[in-house]
Amino acid sequence: MLKFYTRFEINDVTGSSLTDHDMTQLHYKKITSLQRAVFAKFPSLRVFALSNVATVDNRESLEQHFGGLDGKGLLQIATFLNLVPEEVAAPLDWHRVDEQFLRELLITRHERRCSQLEALNEMPLYPTEQIIWDENVVPSEYYSGDSCLALPKLNLQFLTLHDYLLRNFNLFRLESTYEIRQDIEDAVSRMLPWQSEDGDVVFGGWARMALPIASFAVVEVAKPHLGEKKPSRVRADVGVTLSVRREIKAEWENLRKHDVCFLITVKPTQPYGTKYNHREPFIPQVGLVSVRGCEVEGMLDANGRVIEDGPEPRPQLPGEQRCYRVWLDSNQYRQDMDDLQEGADDVYESFNILMRRKPKENNFKAVLETIRHLMNTECVVPPWLHDILLGYGDPGAAHYSNMSNQERSLEFNDTFLDYKHLEASFPNYTLKCEVPEEKRQPPYRLIFKDVPIHKDSDEEEGEEKVEQELSKTIEVQPYKYEARGPYPSDKPKQNSIRFTPTQVEAIRAGMQPGLTLVVGPPGTGKTDVAVQIISNIYHNHPSQRTLIVTHSNQALNQLFEKIMALDIDERHLLRLGHGEEALETEKDYSRYGRVNYVLAKRVDLLSQVQKLQESLGVSGDNAYTCETAGYFYLYNVMARWEKFQSQMRAHRDETDVEKLRAVFEKDFPFAKFFADAPQPLFKGANYEELMDVACSNFRYISDIFNELEEFRAFELLRTGLDRSKYLLVKEAKIIAMTCTHAALKRKELVNLGFRYDNILMEESAQILEIETFIPLLLQNPLDGLNRLKRWIMIGDHHQLPPVIKNMAFQKYSNMEQSLFTRLVRLGVPTVDLDGQGRARASICSLYKWRYKKLEDLQHIFERDEYKKANPGFAHDYQLINVEDFKGVGESEPNPYFYQNLAEAEYIVAVYTYMRLLGYPAAKISILTTYNGQKHLIRDVINARCGNNPLIGWPHKITTVDKYQGQQNDYILISLVRTKVVGHLRDVRRLVVAMSRARLGLYVFGRVSLFKNCLELQQTFKLLTQRPLKLSLVPDDKYPTERLASADVATESIKVVENMSEMAQFVYERYMAKMEELKGTLPTEEELLAMRSQLPQEDDDVVPEEASEEPPEKRAAKEVPVSKKKTTEAFKPTPILNEISVDEAEMDQREETVKETTEEPAQVPTPAEES
Repeated sequence: MLKFYTRFEINDVTGSSLTDHDMTQLHYKKITSLQRAVFAKFPSLRVFALSNVATVDNRESLEQHFGGLDGKGLLQIATFLNLVPEEVAAPLDWHRVDEQFLRELLITRHERRCSQLEALNEMPLYPTEQIIWDENVVPSEYYSGDSCLALPKLNLQFLTLHDYLLRNFNLFRLESTYEIRQDIEDAVSRMLPWQSEDGDVVFGGWARMALPIASFAVVEVAKPHLGEKKPSRVRADVGVTLSVRREIKAEWENLRKHDVCFLITVKPTQPYGTKYNHREPFIPQVGLVSVRGCEVEGMLDANGRVIEDGPEPRPQLPGEQRCYRVWLDSNQYRQDMDDLQEGADDVYESFNILMRRKPKENNFKAVLETIRHLMNTECVVPPWLHDILLGYGDPGAAHYSNMSNQERSLEFNDTFLDYKHLEASFPNYTLKCEVPEEKRQPPYRLIFKDVPIHKDSDEEEGEEKVEQELSKTIEVQPYKYEARGPYPSDKPKQNSIRFTPTQVEAIRAGMQPGLTLVVGPPGTGKTDVAVQIISNIYHNHPSQRTLIVTHSNQALNQLFEKIMALDIDERHLLRLGHGEEALETEKDYSRYGRVNYVLAKRVDLLSQVQKLQESLGVSGDNAYTCETAGYFYLYNVMARWEKFQSQMRAHRDETDVEKLRAVFEKDFPFAKFFADAPQPLFKGANYEELMDVACSNFRYISDIFNELEEFRAFELLRTGLDRSKYLLVKEAKIIAMTCTHAALKRKELVNLGFRYDNILMEESAQILEIETFIPLLLQNPLDGLNRLKRWIMIGDHHQLPPVIKNMAFQKYSNMEQSLFTRLVRLGVPTVDLDGQGRARASICSLYKWRYKKLEDLQHIFERDEYKKANPGFAHDYQLINVEDFKGVGESEPNPYFYQNLAEAEYIVAVYTYMRLLGYPAAKISILTTYNGQKHLIRDVINARCGNNPLIGWPHKITTVDKYQGQQNDYILISLVRTKVVGHLRDVRRLVVAMSRARLGLYVFGRVSLFKNCLELQQTFKLLTQRPLKLSLVPDDKYPTERLASADVATESIKVVENMSEMAQFVYERYMAKMEELKGTLPTEEELLAMRSQLPQEDDDVVPEEASEEPPEKRAAKEVPVSKKKTTEAFKPTPILNEISVDEAEMDQREETVKETTEEPAQVPTPAEES
């Protein structure tokens, strides 16, 4: 590493970055100066002096030439080149001038440096077995943090962009390698490779993500490209047998082009029947020999051709034999062939396992290729951003107030609801408005007087600046939207949110050029601010294009749904990636969806042109294409409009309104076209108002032809692919994608000529440093400059960082630091949102201590839902202590798969209690801090009440980490751990956990463990001030009239001692509820009468069976018991409380249930088994 940085591509004096070409020129300069010195002083080295550089600049050649020189001769050359002083005297008496040192000095200085880029380009991107299990390169999960590691670090500052990209490349590659190691160990250990009696491999198990290879053959090794040593392409065929379940078979058959798989060779030494031990080393147990990566080209059909992805359905192949065509890594293949020449084994003849990975975790190769491609091209970052990205200079240099092109006048569109809202939004400014108060209606144009007017003369500009600093004034100019037509649907959509002063400052900063960082604590309206910034930029700069980047598809969809509610023409919206299916809208915002929209809109607009043509009485087929419509507009529509304008000017001074209106109605050429609009068409009290109506109507017509002109390209481009490319590059003004999609598709976007002027990043504190950087460079520079004008980053560094699985990379290499967090740490100015409108004030107090300033918005105290108490609970938040159940607290069935049965049962009992009170399932989410507990809670829900139509599934059961960015009214949290605090010690995870609830938060955990944790004390101090046993108000109903501020009588409160008591209590309530419902059901005679009245076709309709899977993406469906179509007597769905009964009693109850019900509902399994 020392040698690497001593020869780094940087100018040691100026600090500027050097290219590979610059480094080569410096090397030649050093060698030629050495040759001159030798030519002048040492005739014996004349051969060296006259040789060309390429023959003498390697270590062997230099040692050969200088090996014969003694110390005196070496000293002469070194002093001639000013490498050592002529006389070793004070203060340079420490200098070494011995023969060994001088020879090494000359050789090291003049030997050819291995180009980092060449080494990088020759590096295989897939990890092999040597790297994957090398603890020095990829440390295990047991890294303690005590030792120093030979790993690159992501600090606050970097030498150059090349250094920045190289560190990220290496770390991203190693983190991916660690994840691949985990996947290989999991898949291969499940397959249980054993050695058979004849020495072959047999597999005693099976794995969803891996299959034994039936055949493998390299089918093509293409010639290298000019100047390269590696083959240009290596392809192979891999044969497997899909004798697996149907859904797993479908997963294998649906492997897409560019999916990455791994070819593994195992030669086990363990005999048949040996069990795999997770705690023993992996490689000796399975006999793993080699690992090679490959990229899927496609599955082969019966004729040996690759089945291409396309709109046509894939052919159904007979049998279970499948063959995949894959690309191998050319660099790796070349290395393996070189090793084969030296006597190594041929790894390509021994593969016996093919492993795939989950698609979401398998894009490492594409990201690494993108970073490598960036390093091979000249990275042009905007000059105002360059130094800040590297961590140098003034951190506030890119703030809008320091930008030379700061805008003095801004149109805030629909940001402000009224003039009072405007006044409250700028408390530090004096507002001046020359318009009378009654006419001060939004929208407003604001002119900031403290922004200097840029003049040509330096002297004038200086004077202006002094004058402006004294005047912190805003001139307010109300203006009117240009009416877009006579129809009610033509009115623009309006913002309805009363933004706070800090939100307005964030919106103003986002509209200005430069870098804007917005820190948004939970519930402070980050998404609303982001959407308003996008809308304002769209209206202020119609020609500019904005790129939206988020960490997850879900966040992107939330943002997109809010954008659609604002005044943005949907033809300018585009959503890239695979997440658009989850958008809660019937409209398709993907590339092809937008192309279809444009084509349908074109047909609709041409029918409007046809209608206009008929209303004007013009003959001919003018509405045939966009082109003919354009000529029609020019020669017929514009001519009539101009004639109308000139006629009306003659009546400008007319004072009789009725006469004036009659003239307008008679002469307006498009009156017949607008016959279906609200009448009368011309409403106004004077000439100006009537003319405004005429202009707005003409604007409606003009917009039709402007849109058609935009759509004209879609007529000329014939294929869907060309049209979608045109849409992306030209038509769309707001393009949204995830950071992963940007990293995967960068090369494709750049080659298309993609352009954008502004970037807005949501959830930017959750995005990896490199995945934040890549979206800056999704376009080629224009005249050597990056055209980016604004970069808005919105996030919260007090919540969870990017997910890094390896602790060494996470903590030692600081890979979990997002670019957003780094900029905040560097001191870049931020706008801190300070008003939360999500949670009750009491719940907010659990996490507000983590922020500088976080107040509650007024509606938190005014809305009914916040004033009312939580039905059935004495407190709006509570920490409930959960002790061991049958002597067991946390358990660990697999490594790091933590579970806690007592907490799982307790939470499910409380959830059931809430449902019995009448809480909607869609308003309850269950969170936990570990994946193992998530699966256990799902099992318990499935066993207890998942298929019971009265209870059902909650809205979500997931981990705290996955739930970041989401919220629900009522949250139940399981903390799981009872021995050590675990990863909840990270305060950022605690902040996320505490801030997901709006109205009720109930935390289940071991109080004695967590209350003593220093990092969590602020929150747990508040939690432990309330009773640690669950306090219920059983007589409540949902919704309740009881106020949150009202005291509850002691006799009305039921204190639950432990989980067993809660389970028994809920069971009794459920049975009572069943009895209550039984009385409300119709009798058998009434049911028969109702059934006889039903239409005949419906008699045989079978009710839909309840799903056994948790309905993650929909609210739990409630089926009222009263609507069952059955003539059977009422039988309650049995719910057993198995916590407080022994096994014999439980068996007896089950028998009773079987006897009394013909079709028994699902009977829960014992809690211990779940």
